[in-house]
Formats: sequence, structure tokens, C-alpha cells
Amino acid sequence: MKLGVVSDTHDNLDSVEAAVSHFETEGVDAVVHCGDIVAPFSATPFDAGFDFHAVRGNNDGEWKLREVVESFGTYHDEFAHLTLGGDDIAVYHGTESGLVDALIDAGTYDYVLRGHTHEKTVEHRNGTTHVNPGGLPIPGADDAFYVAVIDLGTGTVAFERVK
Repeated sequence: MKLGVVSDTHDNLDSVEAAVSHFETEGVDAVVHCGDIVAPFSATPFDAGFDFHAVRGNNDGEWKLREVVESFGTYHDEFAHLTLGGDDIAVYHGTESGLVDALIDAGTYDYVLRGHTHEKTVEHRNGTTHVNPGGLPIPGADDAFYVAVIDLGTGTVAFERVK
């Protein structure tokens, strides 16, 4: 099973469409958005035939975002515990780094997916793989927009610059 991971798209429709296009090309089965979609209009391109899951980021305050996402996927509020391809996956935007560390160190999850920092990360710790796909470029973080694809069968994490 292939899982697409994206975060911090912040209403940038060009980046959202580039991410969706990459996920379609990769043939992902599901996509997880780690928060900061922001407005409902920028969630709609994710209605693309794969399972879609999203958590709320610190900039996701528009009241119709949940309704729009739930018209084609699942909106999980601030945290999601997913079981995909036999793996237990925690999804949290990542606003509190101590909570991210606790999720990784708990030993409960095969993967902890997060965003917020806009910096792509893959880290293996205590049997858990921590993945942050990055986000729109901001000062002090990555200078391009990346997404990640995780092959849950092999554990391979691949980042792709899509914009």
C-alpha cells in the first residue's frame, strides 16, 4: 500500500494541484494531510479517487473546512490514529514538539506523521518512523514544496519536490 503525505499547503492551489498530480502518478491508495489546509476551496482537489484523511492545523479555522473534507474524505480534528496496510499511524499537525516526541517514543505507532515546521524530515526512532513532508517554503525552512510517499509494504519513504 502506498500512502501520500502532505502538509501546510496554506491555500496555495497550485501546490495542492501539484501534490495531487504527483500522488495520482505514484498510484497512492490514500493521502494524509497533516494540517494547515486553511480554506475549504483548497481541500477540494484532494477529491481525486484515493482515500483522504486530514487533521486540523493551527491555521485551519474556517468552519466549512470539515464539511468540505467530509464530502469525500475524513476530517479527524487535531489527531488521528489510522490503521493502514496493517500499520498503526499517528497523525498530528505538530504544533507542540513535546507531544510529537511523546508519540514517537511511546512505541505504539509504526509511523508518526506531522507538519507545522515546513521542513521535510524522516527519522527512525524506537521502532517508529517519524515523517514530516515539509510545506510551503518559509524563511528558515525548505526552499521548495515537497510531499512524501510511503510504501507501507517496504517502509520506504520518498520525498518529491513538486513545486
